[in-house]
Amino acid sequence: MPECISISGHGSQAGSGKRNMGTDPTTEVGIVEDNATLRQCLTRLIDNAPGLHCVCACSSAEEALVKIPLHRPDVVLMDIHLPGESGIACTARLRELLPNLQVIMLTVYKDIKMIFEALKAGACGYVLKRSDEKEILEAITEVRSGGAPMTSEVARMLVRSFHHSAAPANSSGAEGQLTERELEVLSLVAKGLSNKEIGARLHISDATVARHLVNVFGKLHVRCRTEAAAKYLQSSPTSQFSSRQPVSGG
Repeated sequence: MPECISISGHGSQAGSGKRNMGTDPTTEVGIVEDNATLRQCLTRLIDNAPGLHCVCACSSAEEALVKIPLHRPDVVLMDIHLPGESGIACTARLRELLPNLQVIMLTVYKDIKMIFEALKAGACGYVLKRSDEKEILEAITEVRSGGAPMTSEVARMLVRSFHHSAAPANSSGAEGQLTERELEVLSLVAKGLSNKEIGARLHISDATVARHLVNVFGKLHVRCRTEAAAKYLQSSPTSQFSSRQPVSGG
């Protein structure tokens, strides 16, 4: 088990000590990790990355449940295994308090069952602790742009779970109709496809897929792709989201 992610000082990120001073808003990040060395490394990584700022670093779920609602970060890096209350239970309780909070689980190894439970509790995705600094930062960027850092295997498992537990939804879902392309993208998200896979299927760029998903999330009032997939599976696309059938993705 690595004691600390590699803080190698790539480019101008490491050692700058400066937060984003431009027009783009700073993404505020909270950390929940019981390993003090790793917690310090993550804090330093976040604070040295342009556009990011660590607003609190907690060693336990109990501490997180006090500090995170106080500081209200945009994203939380959450250790899945914590002493006392687990990271999964902490995620569920934080999502009740802060429905728009985006949580990325930190795990030592790809324990599919644990990750799956964390996603059902409200996490947006996960990243392995052995990941390098670039992967950690990319995971934060991905959730902020509407993505969900996870493997296709886990995504499909989560979508199947939503599908099997889906109850009929009422008709008060989306305030605005989805366009045909947005509905097409959403239907592929509900199949568990990643942005890259959707882009390849529809012959559009990953960035275009992400832009469509941002619009979808706004119209459906959801926070991430897993919630959007759940809403799609619980509702009739022809009656609730659009007057047209989704275009077949093949």
